[in-house]
Amino acid sequence: MLQSVHPYTGEVLQSYPVMGAQEVEAVLQQSQQAFFNWKAMPLADRLAFFSRLIELMRIERDQLALLATMEMGKLLVEAKSEVDKCMALCAYYLEHAEEQLAPEERLSDARQSGVLYQPLGVILGIMPWNFPFWQAFRFLVPTLIAGNTAVLKHASNVSGCALAIEQLFIQAGFPANCMRTLLLPGAQMQQVVQHALVAGVSLTGSEAVGRQVGGWAGAALKPMVLELGGNDPFLVFEDADLELAAKTAMQSRFQNAGQSCIAAKRFIVQQRVYDAFLLRCKEIAEGYVLGDPKEAQTSLAPLANGSFVDELAKQVEHSVAEGAEVFVGGGKWPQNEAFYLPTILTGVRAHMLVAKEELFGPVAVVMSFTTPEQAIALANDSKFGLGATIFTQDLEIQQYCLNNMESGSVFINGLMKSHPGLPFGGIKASGLGRELSKEGLRAFVNLKTYWNR
Repeated sequence: MLQSVHPYTGEVLQSYPVMGAQEVEAVLQQSQQAFFNWKAMPLADRLAFFSRLIELMRIERDQLALLATMEMGKLLVEAKSEVDKCMALCAYYLEHAEEQLAPEERLSDARQSGVLYQPLGVILGIMPWNFPFWQAFRFLVPTLIAGNTAVLKHASNVSGCALAIEQLFIQAGFPANCMRTLLLPGAQMQQVVQHALVAGVSLTGSEAVGRQVGGWAGAALKPMVLELGGNDPFLVFEDADLELAAKTAMQSRFQNAGQSCIAAKRFIVQQRVYDAFLLRCKEIAEGYVLGDPKEAQTSLAPLANGSFVDELAKQVEHSVAEGAEVFVGGGKWPQNEAFYLPTILTGVRAHMLVAKEELFGPVAVVMSFTTPEQAIALANDSKFGLGATIFTQDLEIQQYCLNNMESGSVFINGLMKSHPGLPFGGIKASGLGRELSKEGLRAFVNLKTYWNR
């Protein structure tokens, strides 16, 4: 059985039977049959279903948000914003999908030549729990608009969200079996990934799971998108707006209780402003209110699972033993061990575990630098390469960082985030491929070249 457990109360919300092999086979067969009709439908007709989906989500917004809060513990206000972002994603593609999927003429030695963007078939999405609606929609919406059908294998602890998503598509009137859910543990996914009817795989998850799923998909010669972990650097130069930088830093690190791949995790601060930045971050961190994520006054939520708290504690303890110092917080919250206190670590060196591994919780690592070259060296000293943030008004330094950061994106003087109009993804151990924008819409299509004498 798969279980959904309320992180804050420990209450078992629901249990779900695991699908058997015959059920899984039936879902894939039905999705394949649905694909033939769905891909033949004019794009304008496919898009019309997403208009209805937006209307339905607007009505169901509060109930969907509450479900996410109960299943994975996020602040209710953050859950509502997540549902809003899903609607914004649909609206973006309603406006831009026709131009992004339109055939393109290209110059060649032929009278007429170009590229067509045609769907592949049944696409499997393996999604995590930390943004149970957004990350599923980030996969589902462009995949379906492109003319594919989609099968969602969501994280086991948010099975209720997975089924709610499927129900949204049904209630919005989508043709049967365009979007289906698989209730399976991760241990049973190899056969699904390598199933003959699965035409492509999209995964958002950890580096370890990405290597495993990527290996399965690669062995079967299937296209894949892997959005994996991050250890994002946040560079603060001496000319930065320190108040804005500190507020943005703490927001980035502690939103969603720090459970975000694109959260800034390593704060690399120029020596002249290091102390002032650190003290302002301390003030902000100590102002967070821990408690029931449904309550408006709560500003830091529990982690989604007690084992995540234990793992985070081990990472911090290991680095303290190596010489790191706890400047703020450190340890579990005595009133409820589902929480880890908002924590800032100083005295961190590049070789320490907290500087190397992804910290999936409310722990900030603060380091210092003297020159831009040293800052870039520290920022790039990571196996990950998802995102990066820099705070400086100096245009030359901005350009230097843009040119030399080893990351999928660089945000300047603002919060690192995903946006429907911008491609999203990383390099190195942070993954392969891109989601969102036209790149995400074309992730699972056949770029078919045509040539006519």
